[in-house]
Amino acid sequence: MNGDLFGDDAPGPAPAGSHDGDRPLADRLRPASLDEVVGQSQLLDRTGPLRPLLDADRLPSLLLWGPPGCGKTTLARLVARHTSARFLEYSAVRVGAKELREVMAESEKLQRATGQRTVLFLDEIHRFNKAQQDTLLPWVERGDITLIGATTENPSFEVNAALLSRMRLFVLAPLTTDDIVRVLRRALAHPEGLADRPVRLTDEAIGALAELSEGDARQALGMLDAVTAAALASVPDADTGPAEIDAPDLEALIQHRATRYDRAGEEHFNLISALHKSLRNSDVQAGLYWLGRMLEGGEDPLYIARRLVRFASEDIGLADPQALPQTLAARDAVQFIGLPEGALALAQAAVYLALAPKSNALYTGYKTVQREVARGSNPPVPHQLRNAPTRTMKDLGFGRDYVYAHDQDDGIAAMACLPDALVGREFYRPRARGWEREVRDRMARIAAWHREHAPPSPRPEPPSKGTE
Repeated sequence: MNGDLFGDDAPGPAPAGSHDGDRPLADRLRPASLDEVVGQSQLLDRTGPLRPLLDADRLPSLLLWGPPGCGKTTLARLVARHTSARFLEYSAVRVGAKELREVMAESEKLQRATGQRTVLFLDEIHRFNKAQQDTLLPWVERGDITLIGATTENPSFEVNAALLSRMRLFVLAPLTTDDIVRVLRRALAHPEGLADRPVRLTDEAIGALAELSEGDARQALGMLDAVTAAALASVPDADTGPAEIDAPDLEALIQHRATRYDRAGEEHFNLISALHKSLRNSDVQAGLYWLGRMLEGGEDPLYIARRLVRFASEDIGLADPQALPQTLAARDAVQFIGLPEGALALAQAAVYLALAPKSNALYTGYKTVQREVARGSNPPVPHQLRNAPTRTMKDLGFGRDYVYAHDQDDGIAAMACLPDALVGREFYRPRARGWEREVRDRMARIAAWHREHAPPSPRPEPPSKGTE
């Protein structure tokens, strides 16, 4: 079995008066060897990158990155069984930089005096701010300690680049449903687990529980402990035989389980990215699913509404001019009635966006304008487009040669509106999708009109003969 499953503190003797069964089930069943670990075979196989380092006791500083319950803490603690080094474990939630500096200074003296190395495991290293992480750097750089960090957050964003560059990164995957099923079956049969409870789960119930855990073994074992205890409490006579839990019983016992979702963490950005890209690919089913994942996980509905408004212009634009009003109406509905009813307005907008014809022509056109402006060579506004509210401005030619389009038979004036240096530049190029096909045709007709009514180019003046 496998875990970041299992709490923050290293295992040790139980306090006086306590019973081993009082410890969480996940902690009681923590693997005692690498061969007992479930999952992470890509790291722990004999040919994997991590197993040879552990077996040879030549461990570098490393960072374990993965979701909750996938095995980060378990792997770190198993290092203690595979190394001759002193092993110290801390959680960044509970320890400060000052205490760690004292520990590292002591470890440095110990290594110089006796040659004994120190492995320092720092769980939830992302909870340290950048300044706190900097305190670790000198000791890691000199090799005075071997640092093992564990994090659920993307280290590219949460760990100092200097510290990260001195550690080997190992990415742990969520456990599969089959992995969790193995963990649950082992817990039901293990003497340190639930073997003494007269409860039996059907295969369907075990599979459903594994699905609910979302790859988190610690959560799976916690739910297993709770449902078996609840089932026993509801059986009036234990002599009638083991209490059986099937899938409907499991659903009734669990009632409602909050979806794992961190509004401030990487999962927030992963899910909004999945929603945006599913809508862009016109996948209605995926778009609805990712929308639901976010809303049911507690995401701010107005954040989602803002992203849908952005999508309407960025990925649809004038291919369907109704996309933007749809998203703005969904935003207003959410503000007006709130959740849960407002979720349907967001769902309606998401389905509309998924089915709408797509075009990023507006987005790329504006990006082209941004690049042009950023070049810094921005010509002045042509005189014919300038207002002239004062006599001086009129004398300077402001507004001269301006032609009022409404006074023209075709509603268009043969007048340049771009600076001379940019005449002929195309920023917006509509595609032949949805209503943007009509936009393209209209633009083509306007361009043809301008070619037909363009004033003749002035003839070059003959060179002067000069004087003798």
